[in-house]
Amino acid sequence: MNAHRNPDWQGLFGIVQGAGYEELRRQSANDLVSMDFPGYSIGGLSVGESKAEMNQVLEFTTPMLPTNKPRYLMGVGSPDSLIDGVMRGIDMFDCVLPTRIARRGTCMTSHGRVTVKNAQYERDFSPIDDNCDCYACRNYTRAYIRHLFKADESFGLRLTSYHNLYFLLHLMKQVRQAIMDDNLLEFRENFFEAYGYNVPNPKNF
Repeated sequence: MNAHRNPDWQGLFGIVQGAGYEELRRQSANDLVSMDFPGYSIGGLSVGESKAEMNQVLEFTTPMLPTNKPRYLMGVGSPDSLIDGVMRGIDMFDCVLPTRIARRGTCMTSHGRVTVKNAQYERDFSPIDDNCDCYACRNYTRAYIRHLFKADESFGLRLTSYHNLYFLLHLMKQVRQAIMDDNLLEFRENFFEAYGYNVPNPKNF
């Protein structure tokens, strides 16, 4: 099989499976790499595993895949997992998380999660994130967005969804810059501290 000779075709990715078993992952990866896909996905790591388990599987799975093809981690979208995935050689991600939590009024910010539906934001006239320049943060306050949710106006969830997607896109832009500046570990530590994540020993990240 040669899945990418016609440049007009969509990219077909082979999905590496095998749960937490290194040998099963290796067998799956070897079989798929022999088919010469345009890219490779790593599946089965967002169905209840701990972050430590996910990182452990990535540690031994990602090196099994070609370095000249995109490597895509399926169903993962929290900021910590994006950064830790990049550190293990992942190039691409997708996830419903940013829009799913946005529909419930929860926003990702540079200071951690903020749930604008909560009563404490009823008279909070600051933006969702004072370090963000997205459309929602430039034009609307937490209090107004909370009002939209309480009034069951769909515009509220559209604003929070927009913000969360913008936040993650900006985060990945920062990650790429940190890679070019050769300070990704420092960026990770600073981001985790500001966001409210526990920062484990670098040997265990």
